[in-house]
Amino acid sequence: MKIDFSNLSASARYHLMTQTIVPRPIAWVLTESGEENYNLAPFSYFTAVSSQPALMMFSVGKKPNGDRKDTVVNLEQTQRCVLHIASGEHAEQVTQTAATLEHGESEVTQNDIALTSFDGFPLPRVASAKIAFGCKLHEVIEMGATPQSLVFIEIETVYLDDTISDIADDRLNVDATSLDPLMRLGGQEYAMLKDVFTVNRPK
Repeated sequence: MKIDFSNLSASARYHLMTQTIVPRPIAWVLTESGEENYNLAPFSYFTAVSSQPALMMFSVGKKPNGDRKDTVVNLEQTQRCVLHIASGEHAEQVTQTAATLEHGESEVTQNDIALTSFDGFPLPRVASAKIAFGCKLHEVIEMGATPQSLVFIEIETVYLDDTISDIADDRLNVDATSLDPLMRLGGQEYAMLKDVFTVNRPK
């Protein structure tokens, strides 16, 4: 089958891309929309960008009415966010926090998600998440006809749960199987990590 993308609508392109660019990691992003009022939303157009500076990027669409999503609005106002790597146990919560709410309504409150303090960072983190990145806003770029917001954030601090990390030979190691990262597929499908294997790179 050969598909000419120029003949597809935007929704058809999205449908095909999300089913073929798999699996995708999920950025579960917490921002502040008012004093101790927190927004939490998942984004699967997400990747690491560079290590110097330490940048990550996630892509944010618009609300059904065309308004910018709260994550982008909040980030531009406060300049800070916490990006979590969700685990398999979070699948239901991640899905529920994707719901469109009125600005100022909290996905954290609506879904009874426990937060805890993030030492040395102004925002809290999701207590059950095994990895959390405390980040500052680097840049927002608007792209496309809609347009889509490409959000670049710089890592300032990282929380790693002790159950998934150790140090061997002076090198930090994260156990991916213990993390059990939640991965996004197409439609309403998710996947979880099953097998991990090593292939040595050529010298």
